[in-house]
Amino acid sequence: MITRHLLLALLNRAAQYPVVTLTGPRQSGKTTLCRAAFPDKPYCNLERPDRRSFAQHDPAGFLAQFPEGAVLDEIQRVPELLSWIQVRVDERRVAGEFILTGSHQFALNHHISQSLAGRTALLTLLPLSIAELRGAGEPTTVDHLLFTGGYPRIYADHLDPSVMLGDYFATYVERDLRELIQLRHIREFEIFVRLAAGRTGQLLNVHSLAADAGISGQTAKSWLTLLEASYIIFLLPPWFTNIGKRLTKSPKLYFYDVGFAAWLIGITQASHLQAHPLRGLLFENMVVLEMLKARINNGLSANLHFYRDSSGLEVDVLLEAGYHISLFEIKSSQTVNQEYFKQLTKVEALFGERVTRKVVFYGGVEGQKRSDAEAMSYLNAGAAAINVVA
Repeated sequence: MITRHLLLALLNRAAQYPVVTLTGPRQSGKTTLCRAAFPDKPYCNLERPDRRSFAQHDPAGFLAQFPEGAVLDEIQRVPELLSWIQVRVDERRVAGEFILTGSHQFALNHHISQSLAGRTALLTLLPLSIAELRGAGEPTTVDHLLFTGGYPRIYADHLDPSVMLGDYFATYVERDLRELIQLRHIREFEIFVRLAAGRTGQLLNVHSLAADAGISGQTAKSWLTLLEASYIIFLLPPWFTNIGKRLTKSPKLYFYDVGFAAWLIGITQASHLQAHPLRGLLFENMVVLEMLKARINNGLSANLHFYRDSSGLEVDVLLEAGYHISLFEIKSSQTVNQEYFKQLTKVEALFGERVTRKVVFYGGVEGQKRSDAEAMSYLNAGAAAINVVA
């Protein structure tokens, strides 16, 4: 088992809250992590029809099986159980009594806010990070990472990523989507997701995406919400403030697993990436995702944005920590060009002394110190995202 960096935050939260809720994509390793972190707790998978039926029809009797608490997997399958858990933990006031997992963030968060507000810590487990893979001795070359992604089963079972990710998508559509909405147009949805993957790293234009997919704008918005809810895509928000510039208000579209995005656009071998026109945007997706994973795995808020104004001035990632700001550019090249620092310098001029760090992430492995900026390997993107001035 590859050591997950979220483990420490998970154990810390369980020592502070009666309930810890761990969400994340299917196949991201939530069950494995929870069972390893709490080996003495009984485990119950609510995907099993018999256990789900028991929990739905006799919640008091179901919870009575676990006098010392339990790990309850896929809790979104029986959301009504959360009210009973609330009563139980309020009576007992024991830290770490129940560990819950779920794969659908919006519906689950809605029920949690109603039943377990103030009683549960919320954590998210995303697919494997570059840092976790490096720690396990797995290959971390750029094209390998872009092609393989981070789903743990690919590494644990030595699976062909193109086969596993194809099965993942088919299972996602057939199992999750049919439960979340009545999806009459499966084929149109599949086309829509592939078109979205072709826009990774770009500003989200819902109307353009809808037109290309042949669906209404409202349907496109609904499907994007569904993809967010099930941890397929995430939207990086633009940074807003009043600095005398007209700022972009559309988010940028990224995928929670870059290997899945690559598969969706037709990449079935790592060699396909070398000359692919979207390689640079997939690399950007990978680096932004690595920064996001590092912050989440350390129990920090994401707090990642991008900067773009009406003149086209843009920086890929802006990280705000209190008064201070760090600026990051992302380039897939294996060599560093002085031109890469120009946008950072221009944006720094807008913020003045608030900018405490300027970094270019690139596709090489050696770091470089410049007079007032740094070039860093993509391998260190996660560390850079948490080592910021607070």
